[in-house]
Amino acid sequence: MKKIRIFVLLFTIASVFGGIAKADEGMWIPMLIGKNYDQMKKQGFKLTPEDLYSVNKASIKDAIVSLGGFCTAEVVSNKGLLFTNHHCGYESVSSNSTPENDILDNGFYAKSFAEEKPIKGLFVRFLVRVEDVTDQVMAGLKDVSEAKRAATLLDVNKAIVANATKNTRYDAAVSTFFGGNQYLLYIYQKYTDIRLVGAPPQSIGKFGGDTDNWMWPRHTGDFSIFRIYADKDGQPNDYAADNVPYTPKKFLPISLKGVKNGDFAMVYGYPGRTDRFLTSNGVRLATEETSPLIVKLRDIRLKAWKEEMNKSVDTRLKLSSQYAKIANYWKYYIGQGEQLKRLGIYEQKKKQEAEFTKWAANKPEYVGLMEKYQKLYADYEPYAIHRTYVNEGLRAPAFVVNTLNIFYTQKEKEARKDDAAAVAGFDKDLKEYAENYAKTYNEIADKKTFAQLMASYYNDVPKNQHPEFIENIVTKFSPGNAPQAFAKFADYLWANSNLIEPGKLKSAIGNLSVESLNADPAVMYAINLVPQVYIKKVFGDKISDFDSKKAELDKLYQKALLEKNQGKLMYPDANSTMRITYGNVQDYTMKGNRKAPLKTTLDGMMAKYKPGDSEFDLPASLVTAYKKKDFGQYAEGGTVPVDFITNDDITGGNSGSPVINGKGELIGLAFDGNWEAMSGDIAFDKKYKRTICVDVRYVLWCIDVLGHANNLISELEIHKY
Repeated sequence: MKKIRIFVLLFTIASVFGGIAKADEGMWIPMLIGKNYDQMKKQGFKLTPEDLYSVNKASIKDAIVSLGGFCTAEVVSNKGLLFTNHHCGYESVSSNSTPENDILDNGFYAKSFAEEKPIKGLFVRFLVRVEDVTDQVMAGLKDVSEAKRAATLLDVNKAIVANATKNTRYDAAVSTFFGGNQYLLYIYQKYTDIRLVGAPPQSIGKFGGDTDNWMWPRHTGDFSIFRIYADKDGQPNDYAADNVPYTPKKFLPISLKGVKNGDFAMVYGYPGRTDRFLTSNGVRLATEETSPLIVKLRDIRLKAWKEEMNKSVDTRLKLSSQYAKIANYWKYYIGQGEQLKRLGIYEQKKKQEAEFTKWAANKPEYVGLMEKYQKLYADYEPYAIHRTYVNEGLRAPAFVVNTLNIFYTQKEKEARKDDAAAVAGFDKDLKEYAENYAKTYNEIADKKTFAQLMASYYNDVPKNQHPEFIENIVTKFSPGNAPQAFAKFADYLWANSNLIEPGKLKSAIGNLSVESLNADPAVMYAINLVPQVYIKKVFGDKISDFDSKKAELDKLYQKALLEKNQGKLMYPDANSTMRITYGNVQDYTMKGNRKAPLKTTLDGMMAKYKPGDSEFDLPASLVTAYKKKDFGQYAEGGTVPVDFITNDDITGGNSGSPVINGKGELIGLAFDGNWEAMSGDIAFDKKYKRTICVDVRYVLWCIDVLGHANNLISELEIHKY
């Protein structure tokens, strides 16, 4: 078989099988973006490939950071100022809010460096460079059996990373592409002193709430502001009072020109995960079984939390970040299932797989590949519901993970009792576990969700798959009545454990021992739920066999597709590495033959405004400024633009990514996708797929006119037209 060099095969195809697609599909590796350059120029790009990615000079990549590993942010000033989404900064804002100083509801803009709030644990990573290490990895895996492949790959990658970062202050990681057919080394520089600079009131940052989430038209000011700090030499340093604002290699200028239909628009960031090579078997399992279950289990948690959040401001502030995280993807899974069915993705995949089978008929390496997938999924399906419960149900109650963290940390502490530095570190970790757990603890909601999730598990998972400890709970507390049994068991745990109620936990944390923990009922319960232990004990090798065999098939399948489409450049699935996606500001026709607007304005926001409503209220300052038409330099057509849409290809992780025009100027922040194309992580739909972006002019209007933060506006390089 001729060896395929994947790094020259990066250009979109309509599906994993079809012909060349519109250029709005695809999440491209920046160092290879030159392959797309001609198409980008045709669509309105004015810069060079080296302006986007370079290791020899400052380029746009040097203004883009991974924020905390879960979002994207962009540097917008020569003092390390960052823009990202409000929902990316939500936890930082809510954790700094109290009933007496509620910056989540009231908003916050630091008027000086001294007012900026350090955020413990938050970090950013700059990409330094990317290297293709496929040959090194493949050499390390040569003649290695499939059973030893994963462990060997880990060792090979560790050696590559160690060599690349030796005598540097860099971090690095080897990332896998095309199912293990390509490996790239990513070198990063990490900064850990990150401070909250500003955020609008959440009535702006979350305007529309769950009702408008994933919907268009939208009127959400989804932005927040942070700053990177460094030591006096510009190097990474943990928080210190004498750290200084970071001076970046590159920051993005801001355009006030606005957008019109057809304008070039590029999104640069860190998309999380896509699964566009998923076969029809996986699509059917997701739509019919696992996704509806995830929705059901998250709904249980959301309802219990919401009931408690409505009772007091303090509870709402404590649970709001958790609630927002769960709610976002609760609605996502609802939409994904609907759109996969509406678009007939299962049927499309079946047709494509039939075409693939014909192509592979005279290629022995690939013959029977689709039949192997079918058998693999048929053997796995009886356990898919149970596995989903392991991830979304059994370990969902906060006390379970916290209990396990405390138990294993104490075990490590006692094993290294002669190492004073290690013991001090473990004590610090134990204290932090207790403190963080207490921040979102709510006894009524926590007990209710635990009992309901367990009862749901008991009814949905086949009885022949129930582990003994689950059956013992029902037998002991209420035989024949699972809901009552788990409610009573919850009462028992809360009454008899020292690790669940925060007051008890705080008292116990300094006097722990492995012996006492082994006797604690929360530990006795939670220890059964260690994923590796539970899965091995309950499923044997069924889950690990499915995962390893699927990985083998995926690697072979994607290798075949690269061969089949040789000459047509392909993009790999997103995997939380830096990507560029490009397209245009673009309206579309919605379902029902309704024309979707290209952008929204304050006028539309005020039309939705409902005073006192939890989702559609607005700050008095905004309403007053609107009535006075106090729009400053950010007006367009007698109002202020709020959001707009592009046809760029994004997914989770892109939140906060800059939307950049053809001149390299910031025009907006990507923050959401649209309901009609929720299938996007599995199948891109070029007719409906849109990226929803907050217009940078609205961001600046909120900072300037509503927030009176002229100190921040003065930092920015604003291009006026």
